[in-house]
Amino acid sequence: MTYSFPHTIKNPSGEKITFQRIETLPQGDRLIVESFCKPGSGPIMHTHFKQDEGLTVVSGKMGYQALGSAPRFALPGESVEFKRGIAHRFWAEGDTPLHCTGWIAPVNTIVFFLSAVYAAQQKSGSEQPERFDAAYLLTRYKAEYDLVGIPLFVKKIILPLTYQLGKLLGKYKHFKEAPAPLKN
Repeated sequence: MTYSFPHTIKNPSGEKITFQRIETLPQGDRLIVESFCKPGSGPIMHTHFKQDEGLTVVSGKMGYQALGSAPRFALPGESVEFKRGIAHRFWAEGDTPLHCTGWIAPVNTIVFFLSAVYAAQQKSGSEQPERFDAAYLLTRYKAEYDLVGIPLFVKKIILPLTYQLGKLLGKYKHFKEAPAPLKN
């Protein structure tokens, strides 16, 4: 799947991400992003197993947290980095929208994955992505991404069964050009 940049995605919970461009550096490619969150909104606790992420607050106040740690806060001009494999979340703290710039490296499948998640949220009209699309994304790309709040039983049994049922019912035609998942 090919995207032209800038590429903007929005979800019903008040998040907007613009993928600005891909920068080629000696250590590899990185995706330059711009993120906007309405007060109180931001991504849920999640993990990128194969990517690092860095954000710099442009305006607003960012709350952020790694799994098992107390919430922390960043103000305009301050930067936060999330290392691969560490579950984390961030949000717009207070009554002001949050505007951040940042990067994700290496790029891998992140543009497709987040675009598809946000599209599935738009399809359902809620923070919960449409069920078959969620099963497809979280099963197919489980070596790359994880949503921490989903119970293990759901991840190991329900999502794979829903994914297989979706395949039988022909629910994934819109994913025919999806990138291959990365291997472990």
